[in-house]
Amino acid sequence: MATAKKKAAKASVKTKTEGAVRAGNGQYQFRMAKLKKVDAGTGYSTSHGGVVEGARILVGYIHKPRGTGSRMHSHKNEQLNYVLRGTLVGTVNGKRVSAPAGTLVYIPANAPHNLVASTKDEDVIFLAIKDLSQGIIGMAVDGTMSGPHYEKGFGPAAKPAQKKSARGVAARR
Repeated sequence: MATAKKKAAKASVKTKTEGAVRAGNGQYQFRMAKLKKVDAGTGYSTSHGGVVEGARILVGYIHKPRGTGSRMHSHKNEQLNYVLRGTLVGTVNGKRVSAPAGTLVYIPANAPHNLVASTKDEDVIFLAIKDLSQGIIGMAVDGTMSGPHYEKGFGPAAKPAQKKSARGVAARR
C-alpha cells in the first residue's frame, strides 16, 4: 500500500521541464549520465541531457556536440554552467566567453547569451544549474525557434544526391 501511495505522489508532481525527473519522495540520488535525454534548448540549441528538478533548482547533465550549440537566447532564470569536458565558447551579455573543462560560467537572468562547443576541442559535457522560475528551455532572442547554431562544416549532413538507376536513365533516352 505504501509503495502505491509513493508512486501516485511521484506521478502527481509535475516538472517544469518536459521529461525531467522530479527529486524527492524517496528519490535522493541520480546517475545523471544515465537519465532519459531531454532537449535542453528546443528550437535554438543542440543541447540535450538528463535533467533533475528539486523544489527550487534544477540540474542538467548537458551534452553539446563539437561545433554546435545555441543561437542567442535568454531565460528568466539565472544559470551556472560548470564545464566537465571540452570547451564552451560564445558570449554572455556581450562579453566573450571561453570556458575549458573546470570553468564555471555565470549567466544572469534575462541575459542574452550563446554558447557553442568549440570546433578545436571535443564534445562538451557541462552541468547546468538553474533556479526553477522556469524550466531548462529559454527563448531565442530573435523570437524564432528555427533551430540551433552550427559552425561551418558541423551542420546536419546534407542528403546525398540520389543515384540514377540504369533503368531510369534508359527510360529517358
